[in-house]
Amino acid sequence: MGNLIALASGLVFGLGLIASGMTQPAKVKGFLDLFGAWDPSLALVMGGAIAVGVYAFARAKRQARAWTGEAMELPTSQVIDRRLVLGGVLFGVGWGVAGYCPGPAIVAAGSGAGSAAIFLVAMLAGMLAHDRWLARR
Repeated sequence: MGNLIALASGLVFGLGLIASGMTQPAKVKGFLDLFGAWDPSLALVMGGAIAVGVYAFARAKRQARAWTGEAMELPTSQVIDRRLVLGGVLFGVGWGVAGYCPGPAIVAAGSGAGSAAIFLVAMLAGMLAHDRWLARR
C-alpha cells in the first residue's frame, strides 16, 4: 500500500510541476529576475505549496503514524547553522543559474529535456563530492 501511495503522490507532484511551469527553466529564471522581465506567476505556485505544507506539517505533528501505518518521522532540529545557510545559498544559486531544482529536474529529464539530465548528473556529482568531503572530516 505504501508504494501505491508513493506512486500516486509522485504522479500528482510531477503533474503539478508540469502544470505550474516549474519544469521550464525560462519561466523559473523569469520569476527570479526581480529587476528585469519579472514573471510573478510562480509566486502563486509557491504560496499554494507553502499553504499545503503548513497544513500538512501541522497535521502530521499530531499523528503518531503515517497513512501507510509507518511511524511518523519529522525533523526535530531547529538549529540554523553555517552548513544550513551555505546549503540554502548553494541551492538558490544553482536554481537561479540552471533554472531547475531537484524535483522539477527529475520530471523534465523524464520528459526528455537534455538540460535537465545534465543538471541531474551535475547535482549527483556534487552530492557525491559532498559525501566524500564529509567522510574525510
